Amino acid sequence: MKTPILALAAAAVLALAGCETQNQTQATAVGAATGAAIGGLTTGSLGGAVIGGATGAAAGNLIGRAADAQGQCIYQRPNGTRYRAACP
Repeated sequence: MKTPILALAAAAVLALAGCETQNQTQATAVGAATGAAIGGLTTGSLGGAVIGGATGAAAGNLIGRAADAQGQCIYQRPNGTRYRAACP
């Protein structure tokens, strides 16, 4: 039972790991593993573990991005595109 859960968590981490920093990768991995464990334990099924792992990976990725963006602000150009730069 643990092998499929770990394989799915690893797949989720790899899917979200492209073009990421170390904080994002670590947070994604921790989120996926934690989500899979919680989902699997609360539902007692593989499906719950998969959904929990995917949700945890997404949440961990967002947390990692927020950690990397400290001291950074998001600005919007007149044409509507956005960019990140140091806050004033």
